Amino acid sequence: MLNKYARTLLVLLPVAILSLGMAQAQDAVEIVIWHMEQPPQRVERVQGLIDEFNAANPGIVVSQDVQSWGEIYTKAPASVVAGNAPDILFAIPDFTPIIRELGAVQAVDDFVAEIDETHGYLDVGIEPYTSDGHVWAIPLWNMAHAIWYNVDDLEEAGIEEPATWDEWASAVEALTSDGRYGIGLPANRNLYTDQVVYNFMINAGASDLYNDDGSLRFNNDQTVRALDFYSRLSQYSPPDSPSWAWGEAEVCLGSGTCAMVNQFAFLRSYEANGGDPANLGVMPMPVDEGVEDPGTISYVNAAMILTDDAAKQEAAYEFLRFIFQPENYGLFLNMEPGLFLPITESGFESESYWSDPLVVKYRDQLETVLDYSRSGRLFGFTGGQTFPSIARISAQNLLSQVGQLVVVDGMGAVEAAEEGEYLMMEAIE
Repeated sequence: MLNKYARTLLVLLPVAILSLGMAQAQDAVEIVIWHMEQPPQRVERVQGLIDEFNAANPGIVVSQDVQSWGEIYTKAPASVVAGNAPDILFAIPDFTPIIRELGAVQAVDDFVAEIDETHGYLDVGIEPYTSDGHVWAIPLWNMAHAIWYNVDDLEEAGIEEPATWDEWASAVEALTSDGRYGIGLPANRNLYTDQVVYNFMINAGASDLYNDDGSLRFNNDQTVRALDFYSRLSQYSPPDSPSWAWGEAEVCLGSGTCAMVNQFAFLRSYEANGGDPANLGVMPMPVDEGVEDPGTISYVNAAMILTDDAAKQEAAYEFLRFIFQPENYGLFLNMEPGLFLPITESGFESESYWSDPLVVKYRDQLETVLDYSRSGRLFGFTGGQTFPSIARISAQNLLSQVGQLVVVDGMGAVEAAEEGEYLMMEAIE
């Protein structure tokens, strides 16, 4: 029989174990992530990775709090002011300066250098988040535009992929017939039109919105050429295209109403609507004559570290190290296959990226987009400098407003470039 000491020990041991577990839970470092990836499959994929990380790291508890892009520009600054900001906040380049102005964003130079050394960032990754001698966010993934087209339309018309603006204009005109439009171009005052207008600017040689001293250089001959060509091609776009956002462009291509559109990869919706991979072509933006540095718009999404607590910072870094491991990184990106592109060299080679069923099915298209994404850039974040005033230009969708001037209002390209620079100067004063 057990003596009284043994019986006492048996009674107290479960209590001691429970107390120890509670103490360990209380000692765990808690990390809250805010992101704006609301679609259910994205939330589920992120949660799966969080659960795996938490199980392997009992001293850290990571949780996600899903936000919306419609509210984050006011909600995030308010959380900083109120003292209840998240520890990690996902961002795009023109959102970061807004939070930086509040003094909450931590420089992450050393950690970004570590990831670069371990996984190899693409050249386009770090530049949008570099200013004042520091890196202010950790690049996570890329998103890049390309020209998507219906292969059958071009083959039936005997048209090769156009490489120059002259070839493109001829192709778009020839493809416009019998209820089909050669191209779908937006002219709504929204981010999608900002993006497409900027693609024309890049490939006219007008990718820099600022001079080195911070003054605007929007009103120049290259911008004029871009706006003039945008207006020219828009006559071969559907009548309702001035009201478009991204979804309408996808539908126009998928339905066969448009022969081509300028867009991010939209594999999930294309597949869901019965699209044929063999009929989905993709190519780089055609280039104006004499332009030596062509490319495309790209959005490098990143993670800002907002906490100044050293223990929380290290816990956040540990979670991000976990995400960048190749076996996890592909799973992370493929919360939206094709749209979210690797921003590291190891990500390009990740088996977990290439093994996703949708990625396997559209591998040829994605290899083209991935190669093209290396030439990505973003308005206001070129030339090795970042000017915070770009956030105000972007917030007012001024590039798309200039696009409206030439497409909807019929203003000449010279006058529209002048008006665009005036509007930008008003926005940043």
